[in-house]
Amino acid sequence: MTWNVFHGRDWPPEPELQVRAHKGNFHRGPRIGRDYEQTNWDLFDLFGSFVRGIDWDVAIFQEFPPAWKGRMAEACGAAAHRAFSGRNWFQPLTSLIGRWRPDLLGAWEGGSNTTLVRPCAGPIAERHREVLTRRPETRVIALTRLESGLCVANLHVSKSPPSAERELIDAAECAIAFAGAGALIFGGDFNVRPKASSVFDQLEERFGLAPRTGPDRLSHLLVRGLEVAQRPAALPPAARDVVDPKTNLKIRLADHNPVIGEFADLG
Repeated sequence: MTWNVFHGRDWPPEPELQVRAHKGNFHRGPRIGRDYEQTNWDLFDLFGSFVRGIDWDVAIFQEFPPAWKGRMAEACGAAAHRAFSGRNWFQPLTSLIGRWRPDLLGAWEGGSNTTLVRPCAGPIAERHREVLTRRPETRVIALTRLESGLCVANLHVSKSPPSAERELIDAAECAIAFAGAGALIFGGDFNVRPKASSVFDQLEERFGLAPRTGPDRLSHLLVRGLEVAQRPAALPPAARDVVDPKTNLKIRLADHNPVIGEFADLG
């Protein structure tokens, strides 16, 4: 599974509830809408329950709150590899503020690319962090090698399409070098869509990385050296809705859909 978790925040589909962090949201929710609410409180328990309930062996997350690493790993019975990305200069203070008012800081809480591996996939043998770019903000790739030999590349590239395409090629070169002849999962938030970018053709032709999730998706799970047992697909938006028992209104976790695929060893 790959999922950009939006710094552990909610993003209700009702536009009047969508409060951007840069507006300085001190108000602790809920802000009430027709069917949804906007919370601005710590949602770890809801995210943890949701992630724990999905059937996965390896899960990679982007825009993942750094302070969630240990708690999420424990909740899922998994080992973790956290690679700090941008805006982590004032840790742990920003994590404390983010837990108090997530929408006050947004991305300024700090972020990470974090990979979780459940025991059924085997132990983690190696963890490595590579910086893809430092401008306009730090973007990294978290490279994880399992004892089985499977390598996992977890990345989140820049928003500008030309930058994203360049960083994706750099990340693929880095991941292929790290994996060597071993099988590779190369996934995360690519910030470009296949229908609008030829970079996916390059990733497949030059590096053997496929299949793309869908023509309009930003999050992808590409593989090399693995059989595609179930093509990666995004869960529907409503799948990440949870109900607040106090208001009976829905809370929509994050602003991206999780993408899930199933892969098997070619041997």
